[in-house]
Amino acid sequence: MLGVKGEPVIVTGAAGFVGMHVAERLLQRGETVVGVDDFNAYYDPALKDLRAARLAAYPGFRLERMDVSDAPAMRELVRGSGAGRVVHLAAQAGVRYSIDNPHAYEKSNLAGHLSVLEACRHEGVKHLVYASSSSVYGDRPMDGKGFREDDPTVTPVSLYAATKRACELMSQSYATLYGFPQSGLRFFTVYGPMGRPDMAYFGFTEKIMRGEPIEVYGEGRMARDFTYIDDIVDGVVGVLDHPPATGGHEVYNIGDSNPVGLMEMISTLERALGREADKIMRPMQPGDVTSTYADISKLHTLTGYRPRVDLAEGLQIFADWWRSWRHS
Repeated sequence: MLGVKGEPVIVTGAAGFVGMHVAERLLQRGETVVGVDDFNAYYDPALKDLRAARLAAYPGFRLERMDVSDAPAMRELVRGSGAGRVVHLAAQAGVRYSIDNPHAYEKSNLAGHLSVLEACRHEGVKHLVYASSSSVYGDRPMDGKGFREDDPTVTPVSLYAATKRACELMSQSYATLYGFPQSGLRFFTVYGPMGRPDMAYFGFTEKIMRGEPIEVYGEGRMARDFTYIDDIVDGVVGVLDHPPATGGHEVYNIGDSNPVGLMEMISTLERALGREADKIMRPMQPGDVTSTYADISKLHTLTGYRPRVDLAEGLQIFADWWRSWRHS
């Protein structure tokens, strides 16, 4: 389902990792996109500038530098753009960062989400798709079964996770009260070229290539459902094209549905880089979870979603991009 001809899609966090790739996919299929980003300094803004420059090459793209928690500005943007759909990906990311900087999450995640909700309900948005996180499931043992959307989500182990679950509850209340359809996306460990430098695979790459040791938390016993960025975008755009009925609010896992142990990921990355890492084993850090594992049957039923890029291929693409980026 494409939007009304000429009716743009707003993508918040458009200079972010997932936001840029989602915006680009929409532009490539002929959509008009209004990107929103505040270019904060959580990590090197030069990488955000690089992503924004890539989007600026498309004639159907316009960028607004603003903070989504600015409610009057957000509402004016939705009204003035005439957007019928919003993909809300802007947020303060990072589990560990939330322990030291909790108020950043209050502003970006809670106030930001409320600002978007208010703009959507007042300005007649037809479908809001927003980012949640696999972290809402808490720390669960690996029992051979994927996390399902109807599993309990009442034991977050980080403030980041708590804010993401709170956003889901806020969206449920707004869908019930005001009737506009909403879809929440629980992302599972997204990786790939132009990714976030705070993610483990990116930080490991930087240190390995400098000849520095890497710190392996959880004594290497953790596992993650690593999901390549192109597969994530398939899921996001598929959900955008399949809104719930009026008043509906649905939540979907978007992952690879194939958890990989941390030590296996490191070995795969070493092969992609052609270098071996000097590893320092560390205990689990506060806020971390032991494993993540997405059951993606609900998303597959809705959109036909099926991940296509395995970890070895995805990390090789990332390693090749990293080399060209660092030497550009």
